[in-house]
Amino acid sequence: MANQSAPEIKLLRAAYAAFNARDIDAALALMTPNVAWPKAFKGGFVRGSEEVRAYWTEQWSEINPHVEPIAFHLEDAGQVLVEVHQVVRDLTGAVLADEHVSHRFTLEHGLIQAMEVYAIPLSGSGA
Repeated sequence: MANQSAPEIKLLRAAYAAFNARDIDAALALMTPNVAWPKAFKGGFVRGSEEVRAYWTEQWSEINPHVEPIAFHLEDAGQVLVEVHQVVRDLTGAVLADEHVSHRFTLEHGLIQAMEVYAIPLSGSGA
């Protein structure tokens, strides 16, 4: 597991906190202007701050996701793999999904340039 005080981890913890607080402006301030963000519940990607804002606004009008980072792994080429506990509820509070996934972030000049979502195999990492 990575050094929890590394600047990359502080950046990503702030991004998760902003997302969970529904503070779009604070989250976008941590991203490059041309960020590539997955449309995890729809498929495909959005690019750029305004497309991310529109996607999150639409997403939060339909579902209530909460993502809690569990572990951070610094990788090569400015990438960080984050193990995440994700709970998605409908707007009445019923749980739609309760799962662990991985998010791989690509960082550029101290900001989030891209994020990808990966399923974690049920058998674990094999490590």
